[in-house]
Amino acid sequence: MNKISHLYLALFLFFSTLMFAQETTESETTETPGKQHPFKIGFYVGSYFANKYTAGVYDGYGFDMDGVRITNFEESWMNNKINFQYGGGNGQIDQIAQALNVNPRNSPSPGWELFTKENMPVNMRYTASFLFGLQCRYSVDNKNAISLNVNASKLNVSGNFTITTIPPTGSSQINKSIQTFGIKGGEQRLMIQIGYNRLFGDNETINFFAEGGLNMTYSQFDKNEILINNLKIDLTEFYDYQGIQSGYTKLPSGMGLGAYAGVGINIAMGEKFTIQLIYSPSYEGIKIGDKPTLNWQHSVGLRAYYNF
Repeated sequence: MNKISHLYLALFLFFSTLMFAQETTESETTETPGKQHPFKIGFYVGSYFANKYTAGVYDGYGFDMDGVRITNFEESWMNNKINFQYGGGNGQIDQIAQALNVNPRNSPSPGWELFTKENMPVNMRYTASFLFGLQCRYSVDNKNAISLNVNASKLNVSGNFTITTIPPTGSSQINKSIQTFGIKGGEQRLMIQIGYNRLFGDNETINFFAEGGLNMTYSQFDKNEILINNLKIDLTEFYDYQGIQSGYTKLPSGMGLGAYAGVGINIAMGEKFTIQLIYSPSYEGIKIGDKPTLNWQHSVGLRAYYNF
């Protein structure tokens, strides 16, 4: 179990215990007409749209054993994987040629060209992902509340790189062929939000609301791999010249501070349940790149609270 899973489980157990340990009293607060206790606990499910700024750390250059970003092509993960470990370097089998169904690169009639900086990945971007969370709330009065949200998301990153193949001697094909393949990355994020929630309106069932507060994001670089036809290559593994695994690089992770906001619709579903439809922009610090900075992320989703 990784660090995010441990932290998320601990927070879930802590706040679940806290909510269920509260004594039921006769003094109740009213958020909307109908008697309700001030404590609410629930869940969140939605879609998370990550800013593309940090997607570049999955571009195949990678990190060294100490977790420092590699900046030159010669030391990059993809150069070492494609040209050496899988490309027939040090007398090893040319698995790249096998995947491309061409002659090995070190043969008299090579079937593919040396992978260069110009072939490196482009168009790195995050895809929309699910966002799940535990939501806790304490109503100060019938309009105002203090909230604590713990949300988690597993993100995917994708892009493209190229390899140039050479037509065999005597072939009717004249021009070289540039083939495009995919590179993928994986990232985990845990967002802890502490803030203020305000209802607007006096309708018994439906009202608008707004919220805002402090956001803390723990982000963790999870994986990076390429796929050349049927050949999948994990970029984060390291092997020595004999092909023996020598370990993994130190994958970056870190906690960044920021802020969040939200607007939406609050729907009272009787005395025991409340639903909120919400759009939430968040200004998050994602500390996995060589130059961490604050950037906007966006999410839309649904909250469902149980009113104690």
